[in-house]
Amino acid sequence: MRKAGFKGNQFSYGSALKACTGLRCFKGGVQIQGCVEKGRFAGNLFVQSGLLDLHAKCGNMEDACRLFYGMEERDLVSWNVMIGGFAFQGFAANAFQLLREMIREGKLPDSFTLGSVLRVPFGYDGLMKIGQVHGLIYRLGFESYNVLVGSLVDAYSKCGSLQCASKLYKNMPMKDIISCTALITSFAREDKRNRDALDLFKEINSTQVAMDGMILCSVLNVCANIAELSLGRQVHACSLKCHPANDVAMGNALIDMYAKCGEIKDAERVFNEMDERNVISWTSLIAGYGKHGYGDVAIALYEKMEHEGMKPNDVTFLTLLCACSHAGLIKKGSELFNSMVSKYAILPRAEHLSCMVDLLARGGQLEAAYDLIGEMNIKPTASLWGAILGASNIYGNMYIGEEAATHLFNMDSKKSVNYIALAGLYAGAGAWESAWETRKLMDERSPMKNPGYSLLSSTNKEMLLLQPS
Repeated sequence: MRKAGFKGNQFSYGSALKACTGLRCFKGGVQIQGCVEKGRFAGNLFVQSGLLDLHAKCGNMEDACRLFYGMEERDLVSWNVMIGGFAFQGFAANAFQLLREMIREGKLPDSFTLGSVLRVPFGYDGLMKIGQVHGLIYRLGFESYNVLVGSLVDAYSKCGSLQCASKLYKNMPMKDIISCTALITSFAREDKRNRDALDLFKEINSTQVAMDGMILCSVLNVCANIAELSLGRQVHACSLKCHPANDVAMGNALIDMYAKCGEIKDAERVFNEMDERNVISWTSLIAGYGKHGYGDVAIALYEKMEHEGMKPNDVTFLTLLCACSHAGLIKKGSELFNSMVSKYAILPRAEHLSCMVDLLARGGQLEAAYDLIGEMNIKPTASLWGAILGASNIYGNMYIGEEAATHLFNMDSKKSVNYIALAGLYAGAGAWESAWETRKLMDERSPMKNPGYSLLSSTNKEMLLLQPS
């Protein structure tokens, strides 16, 4: 158009900027901005909003702010673009600050404004801010907007207020898959709400709403947590009906579910049938074999992973070290730890060091495990000292066991399991007086220990999520 000698107007500039924004072609958008600033449409509100949207969605919020505060006139679209930009980039404080400024200047937010604010990642005061937005929604008469109510359910769920999220969801006139997925995902994070998640899935499934991959992955996660193999198989069948070509996330969720339910061969079958695998796929299967005591198979799978050019991450090595610890493969575990640091330049976290300490301690190398704690650049955690105390109890090392127990008592003097382990160490060495004193100290400091429990799945009655059609 420009080569033909025609000049652009506000509509051509706006359309070109929208195209650049959609393609995230920031360089092309900046060239159009140069043409705008040279012409007579630099102060046009429609064009300015297009420029704001370009900079905001391309992550250039600093220039977006400069343009925004330089505007002589701002309409609702301009405010929405800026608030949405901050929300999209994850700047929660800036989004809320701009919302306050908007209201102070007499501009009332609309459903798009409030929806953008609810999508930000909330911090420590998130529940209070969600409550404020919730109040605004009702005061402005948007309580019947299903999308906004769904966003509230999602926001409350992510902040851990499941009671508010559940109440909102139950009162929704039209329940959608987004709000349902948010609630199920939050239930899945709470061990005591796993059944609520399954009940909700059964309810939404009975309404014949089309299932997406995210909700099915969340339900598979619940099945993995409570080792509900029968339910997991039903969800697997549902996934095959809804999504015949499993994506990577679905395959990973199925591998994790079958592995945690004890069906490691089914997990391997899903893995082999995947058209595409990522590091999570390999790590999930390695973790499954490691937890079932197949340390050698887990290591062989890792070597195959390397051979196929897939780079392991820190979680991969954590699962490998756990596998070596459970299988007693001390030498191989040490080699993997050294490879992680030297070959892949992965900085060990407390969890890696805890596994190494546990590996050495289980193999009877208590002195080496104790020395490793002293050489660490990070502060030892309770799990590290717990591994040392447990191994000291097994191998009868009184000196190192007492040292570990002292650190554990300083970290948490009310945890009864540490007193029981130390008392067992004394009893094994025949120091009955010390064992009795430790038990007495536990009664004084520690509240009553919660009894252990096991989850049993009934063999007589199964929960049917998927009724035959």
